[in-house]
Amino acid sequence: MTERSAPAASATGPGTPARRTAVRAAATGTLAAALLGLAPQSALAATPAPPPAPAISAVTEARAAATAPGTLTTLSRFFARDGAVAAAKAQPRIEGRTVPVYVLSPDFVRGKAGAPVSRLEFLASTAVSADGQKASVWTARSRGAWKVVNIATGDDEARYSAAADGGTVFQEPQINAWYEQRGDRIRPLDAEARKAIGAGGTTVAAYQKRVAKAYGDKLPGSAYDRRGEAGGYGPQEGTEGAAAAARPQPVAAGAADDSSGPVTAASAVAGTAALLALGLSGAAALRRRHSR
Repeated sequence: MTERSAPAASATGPGTPARRTAVRAAATGTLAAALLGLAPQSALAATPAPPPAPAISAVTEARAAATAPGTLTTLSRFFARDGAVAAAKAQPRIEGRTVPVYVLSPDFVRGKAGAPVSRLEFLASTAVSADGQKASVWTARSRGAWKVVNIATGDDEARYSAAADGGTVFQEPQINAWYEQRGDRIRPLDAEARKAIGAGGTTVAAYQKRVAKAYGDKLPGSAYDRRGEAGGYGPQEGTEGAAAAARPQPVAAGAADDSSGPVTAASAVAGTAALLALGLSGAAALRRRHSR
């Protein structure tokens, strides 16, 4: 039996099966290339953009407020509060950078399309006393000027900001957890964060599902909020802005006093008092000590 060979035209003719196969393969390859080119863009579009950074002028003004003579006097009293050092010998100074502090965004918890994972809440400068104590000086814009709205023990804000690897560091204050968002990944920066999302981190989508489950029923306007269960704690005597701090409040809308980003001083103090009211943690509240 002799095999029959296909006519030569079948390999070269415009309407032959071989020709159609070649065209189909080329088209498939082009489509695949197009899809490969579009896939990263689609994934990128699905990842929330990081929150805007504060303006350089805002950081400069915030640092000026943190280093003002009146602030340093207040810091002397703050460092002397437990008798660790005499106020006259505290000699506080501001060291390192003034850093933006981002916190979990209520809109992200709600699942609002395009909402950043976190929002800029205030700026923090690290104060150090003569005996080595450290404190974080929080500043926010109020009535057209940057003012100190809180002083907190420790230097968490600066330490975790320094741990960033090119992403945005933010806090989930309800459990005092610190994370870094870099693209579509959330990386834990402390023990609380590792407990929440695992040592290897998680995706932005998976993190959103977790916080929505944990705090979705505790946002402003929720039954939790209407029952007055937003929590919070009152300031110590002599706290500036006591009326705002003493009232438990739900998560603020994040309205800024200007285009630089941080919330107003009143919102920052209320936010401190209520720990953003997304399922409050009393343990987290213990770290914060008002002194103004």
